[in-house]
Amino acid sequence: MMFWYDHDVSGWGWFAMTASMILFWALIITAAVLLFKALNRPYEHIHGPAPAAPTPEQILAQRLARGEVDEDEYQRRFAALRTSPPNAP
Repeated sequence: MMFWYDHDVSGWGWFAMTASMILFWALIITAAVLLFKALNRPYEHIHGPAPAAPTPEQILAQRLARGEVDEDEYQRRFAALRTSPPNAP
């Protein structure tokens, strides 16, 4: 009961309490936003850029290495890849 009487908070005390409460909530909200952004970052920011898709020539070379096509078929398809426009379906 000793603090109930004769310990009024002045105008500066109310201002300090209000400013500190606003600062407290601003820090809490900022920390929450930064945490949310850090947890939802895309894959490439964490692990670097995603590996590039293999080119058609690389896929054809892999098929030759696996024995799916013979050397004549490889040469024929490779020549077809080189003569076709890059955006052709």
